[in-house]
Amino acid sequence: MKNLILTSALIALTAGAAAAQTVRMGTEGAYPPYNFINDKGEVDGYERELGDELCARAKLTCEWVTSDWDGIIPNLQSGNYDTIIAGMSITAERAKVIDFTQNYIPPASSAYMALDAGVDVTGVIAAQTGTIQAGYVQESGATLVEYATPDETVAAVRNGEADAVFADKDYLAPILAESGGKFVWAGKEVQLGDGVGMGLRQSDTVLRDKFDAAITSMKADGSLNKLIVKWFGDSVATY
Repeated sequence: MKNLILTSALIALTAGAAAAQTVRMGTEGAYPPYNFINDKGEVDGYERELGDELCARAKLTCEWVTSDWDGIIPNLQSGNYDTIIAGMSITAERAKVIDFTQNYIPPASSAYMALDAGVDVTGVIAAQTGTIQAGYVQESGATLVEYATPDETVAAVRNGEADAVFADKDYLAPILAESGGKFVWAGKEVQLGDGVGMGLRQSDTVLRDKFDAAITSMKADGSLNKLIVKWFGDSVATY
């Protein structure tokens, strides 16, 4: 009887611990509308709202942690947080060192933004360090100038340090719209990557599967599409 009581207590304790699992969500906090820091000093944006909903569906408790982009994968691998949810495109190169969920943003366009629509996009092009856009520019024959943050890539064009910036069109579109005609699109749009997904350590297969199931359920009930349109507008690709 004592063994039965102890076993039951242990099962209850284990179940309680599982129910109370806390997952640290790593993001950049500097890439609106995907993620940014609001006036209250809190992580906000599409991925904050999405991440909270995914955790609720997976019955997990979320805590949000920010990291500079250039350290975002090393900080995941070293255990500073448990996921990357930071506008990260799924690529074969990244999949060699981390695992990914299915995408929660379909493959989207990357675009050049400049002060002159006729600018030579094989000239000096700004891109954020460690992005698929930086890799593309480097392989295109253009002169790549890399910056630690997306804001700095835009400032480089504004200040004449670069001919154009190459980044996710979803990120650049509101900046262009709010520029009063100062910024314009240049060159052609380019499709890169396999969409945006959540990054995890390759050993965390159980956690990955929980988030995958939650993403699948949001695609199935239409709530993911509604969230995409809310943050990115009616013209973006949905599921």
